[in-house]
Formats: sequence, C-alpha cells, structure tokens
Amino acid sequence: MLESSLVLLVAVVAVRVSTRSGLPSLLLYLGIGILIGQNGLGVTFNNAELTQVLGYAALVVILAEGGLKTNWREIRPVLPPATVLATVGVGISVFVTAAGAHWLVGLDWRMSLLLGAIVSSTDAAAVFSVLRTVPLPARLSGLLEAESGFNDAPVVILVVAFATTGPFDPWYVLVGTIIAELAVGAAVGLAVGRLGALGLRHVALPSSGLYPIAVLALTVLAYAGGALLHGSGFLAVYVCAVLLGNAKLPHGPAVRGFADGLAWIGQIGMFVLLGLLCTPDTMGSAVLPALVIGLVLVLLARPLSVVLTLTPFRLPWREQALLSWAGLRGAVPIVLATIPLVADVPLAQQEFNIVFILVVVFTLVQGPTLPWLAKRLRISQGALGQDIGIEAAPLEHLHGHLLSVSLSPASRIHGVEVGELRLPAGAAVTLVVREGSSFVPDKATVLRANDELLVVTTDTASEATERRLRAVDGGGKLAGWLYGR
Repeated sequence: MLESSLVLLVAVVAVRVSTRSGLPSLLLYLGIGILIGQNGLGVTFNNAELTQVLGYAALVVILAEGGLKTNWREIRPVLPPATVLATVGVGISVFVTAAGAHWLVGLDWRMSLLLGAIVSSTDAAAVFSVLRTVPLPARLSGLLEAESGFNDAPVVILVVAFATTGPFDPWYVLVGTIIAELAVGAAVGLAVGRLGALGLRHVALPSSGLYPIAVLALTVLAYAGGALLHGSGFLAVYVCAVLLGNAKLPHGPAVRGFADGLAWIGQIGMFVLLGLLCTPDTMGSAVLPALVIGLVLVLLARPLSVVLTLTPFRLPWREQALLSWAGLRGAVPIVLATIPLVADVPLAQQEFNIVFILVVVFTLVQGPTLPWLAKRLRISQGALGQDIGIEAAPLEHLHGHLLSVSLSPASRIHGVEVGELRLPAGAAVTLVVREGSSFVPDKATVLRANDELLVVTTDTASEATERRLRAVDGGGKLAGWLYGR
C-alpha cells in the first residue's frame, strides 16, 4: 500500500509536469515503471498475463470515461467516416505496415502482420487527453473521438487471429468475424445503455454517490456481456457509455467526475505496469526495426488509410493531414503486444520490444507537435480551457449547476461584454476572477482572455449554457448569427 500510494502521488505530480512541458503523461508513467523495475530499483515483474488482464480492465474504464464525455451532437454527423476509418482504414494501415516490416526489416509475414495489427489502432486515452488541450473544430474532434472509440474492436480481433501458431483463417472468415463481433458488440451496448438510462431515470437512489457506481457497473456489464456473447466488448462499453453520457441522468456531473478519476487511476496503473514489464537492457536490437516500422506507419500507412477512406466524404486536405498526424499510439498497442507473449508465439519478446520503442518514440514526436501542426494548417480554433468543470454537490438541493470556465489566451470571448454572451434564461455570470482578484460583474463588464468565470445555471439551462459559451469562445459575440449556433 505504501509503494502504491507513493507511485500514485508521483504520477499525479507527473501530470502537472507533462502539462507544463508538453510531454505526453503516458511517457512519464512508463518512465516511472522502468525506474522502479528490474533495471532500475530492482523490482522484478514479468507476469504478462496479469498485465494483459489489468490492461484490458483499464481500457474498459478509459473507454467508458471517453464515452461518457462524448457529445452525441458532435459525433453523430461524423459517424459514417469514423466507422469507415476505424474498420477499412485500420485494415489498410495493418497491411501497409506489415508490408513495410516484411520488405524493409526482413520479418516473416506472420510476425509482420501481427505487428501491423498491434500498432494500427489509435489509443483512446492518448486521443482523449490531447483533445482536452488542442482546440479543434467539432467535426474533427468528434471524428477522432469516434474513431478511437471504435477501432480497438477490429484490431483486437486481428491480433488474436494473427497470434495463433497454426494457419491463418481465410480473409473472408476474418472479415465475417469482425462484422459479426462488431454487430453483437453494438447491439449489446445499445441495449444496456438504453435500459440502464431508463432505469436510472426512474429509480430514485438514496444517495447521489450511488449513481456513478451504477453507471460504471452498467459499462462493465456491457463489456462483459458483449464478450460472453462473442461480440466486441470494447465497442459495447463505448456505445453504452455514449448513450448513458447523453441521457441527462441524475447527477450527471458527479458521474463524469467519478469516471474521470477512475480513468486516471487506470491509465497510471496500466502504464506503470507496462513499464515494469519492460527490460531496457534487452531492447537494443529492437531500436532500428521500431524506427523503420514506425516511420512506415506514421508517414505512409496512416496517411494512406486516411486519404483512401475519407476522400469520398469530401474532407479538405488540411483536415486529412491533421487526422493523419493525430493517429496517436499509447497503451493499447503495448497491451495488445502482451497477447503473443501470453500465447507463447515465437519471437513474441522481440515483437513486444519493437512495439514498446515505437510507441515511446513516436508518441514523443507526435503528441507535442500536434498543436503546432493544427495552427500551421489553420484549422485550430479558440476553445474553453481544459479546466471547465461543474460542481453539482453544493447546488444539489437547489436544482442548479455551477460552471467554472477558464478562458484560453486565444479565446474570442476576449472583448465581449457579459450581456453580449446572450446566455439562455436561467443562467448568469456571477463572478469573474482576473489576475488573482475576483469581482461581481454586471452586463457591461468586458471579459478578457485568461479570465475565469463562475456561471450559475438551472438544471434545464446547463447544457444550453455550455453550448453557448463554446460558440462564443470559437466565433465571438456574433456566433449565433454568423454560424447559426
């Protein structure tokens, strides 16, 4: 318990360090695991099977948290391209990466296909984390969220299929299996999500703290039910979480806050375990193959999959370029790399080392440069600060919500008067914090970048208020007329 608490505290501090430095937090967590591992402080851990089980559990929580925070209005218009990118696009990426591994690195086709399947999935935790700090248009952020939530499912099926020691199934069997498992997973997620939302809206629980537990149990039920019915549990949990997150459940803010905390614990635990499983002194021979395969993946496979699948949907080339670079890898490929280890596939340790190095190097390159690329392509926009939150507990008996809004330096709310925000009826800006001082504004108060606002709303006006703030933040005081929002 002492060791675990110390690791958690160090990891929490690491989040602050990563925010200030721009380094992805997952690299710091992996570093903590390596530091206390057998090549560091001497803690020996080599249980790949336990890592896989706990990694799957962490991914369930991370996908649930992402689904609960996903805005259905944002992802609904991009569901067709996101679905095609998460299925057909993944297939293109797998085979292009495998071809590069075979012809450039000299790996046999079995290991090449396995590596291609493992590294072709974007990581939900990495994508959700980046979207909190990179201000992207709703269409792009929704597409990235939906793709990262959907593409784990087909990749897991391919990895399991390629990790066998016997002959591969014919391609049409693999395609049929993927379609069937996705269909079952989606059906289970829809059923559990709808029934769960209906039940939680009509059953008055005696404590607000029981609602987050019930929602978490429903998402785990969706995963387990989908897996037991030979469907995609990962797709089931994401679909279920999206439905629950958009169902206007009682104590919704508390539910999302609880899920956010569990997702952080899941990420920390998963990355530290993966770092413990790593043995740096055996990885020297994997560096060059990892770099070559990573370059093929990032510069050829991912862009090709984006162009071939999204061009029919008429996405501008700038958005395609950003989506190509935003295919972030994280814990998912490393967790999937434990499947061959558990199955005793030949050269599984070498494959794990290649995946580990690839993820670390290219996450270090792609993550910090994504905001720069968005600005260069001129498709970033002003956004509300990442610390937006709602404190529901103090207003629980008043049927209201408290919104804490942090304006970014580039926010277009700068120069807008409070009255010009045109917040819906039932909402008001009650406090402004500026340069360490706070004051009560009136309608003529001019807001500035970096201000922090305290907005009080009724239950019914909460979502409309947040939408309005985001619209003005991105489009200025005339957002409602200029952009129809």
